Amino acid sequence: MGAQLRVYRQKIRSASTTKKITRAMELISASRIQKAQARMTAATPYTRAVTRAVSAVATYSNIDHPLLTESENPKRAAMVIFTSDRGLAGAFSAQVLREAGELRERLESEGKEVINFVVGRKAVQNFTFRQRPVEKSWTGNTDQPEFETAKEIAQTLIEKFTTDQAEGGVDEIHIVYNRFVSLVTQAPEVVRVLPLEVVEGVEEPGDTEVFPLYEFEPEPDDVLDALLPVYIENRIFTAMLQSAAAEHAARQKAMKSASDNADKLIREYTSLANNARQAEITQQISEIVGGADALASAK
Repeated sequence: MGAQLRVYRQKIRSASTTKKITRAMELISASRIQKAQARMTAATPYTRAVTRAVSAVATYSNIDHPLLTESENPKRAAMVIFTSDRGLAGAFSAQVLREAGELRERLESEGKEVINFVVGRKAVQNFTFRQRPVEKSWTGNTDQPEFETAKEIAQTLIEKFTTDQAEGGVDEIHIVYNRFVSLVTQAPEVVRVLPLEVVEGVEEPGDTEVFPLYEFEPEPDDVLDALLPVYIENRIFTAMLQSAAAEHAARQKAMKSASDNADKLIREYTSLANNARQAEITQQISEIVGGADALASAK
């Protein structure tokens, strides 16, 4: 009984230590979510302005820009997969990788070769384990995105898209990331960034909203040459901000679940330890009473 009681007490101490760690990580993630949401909110007006400007140029001018032109016979597509650098975030990275796997199957069924770009150590580890080639990877600060990283990714994608197909260029580029819906929901999302599909700006304005009128100077071609790289950088950075907020929310939810499980284990082991202690006391009392009876009978 004594050995069993020691085992239960050791498990209680272990669960208590784990709970302290998971609780601290839960609080850290909760504080970082607020900052990540604030960055998303601050970036929204700029995103809308750039999107509407690009949409206005593309809609009201007849231009065949390389970044807007669909390939007649697409043979090669690229995927950019956004995961996290660290674990302990539940199914955050797994659901993105699963969505990327479904996209890969769809593209390959259309006869397209798929080239992989990955962001985050979890994606790098997954592709290394599965022995899948990666064209280029970016790691570090996935929970606190930097615009310089987004700019580097965008430049790499544009260069890959504008390269001739015979020289290893691609005809389509898709990004796969977790979109922040709420503190309890993070939805994987697939967006085609090249060739561009500008869908905002063609809608009718609301009662209190008036879309701006644009004058193009010097020429629409030059305007698009300047705006489209900015637009793509913004789309990549927006995906990184969404992914960072979703990562913090997923980690907070996972750590809360771990803390609740630790509480449950502590209660169960405490009950088992009390039962074991009670059984030990009962046995000791029985041995004392038995010994007293034996002495009384001997007299």
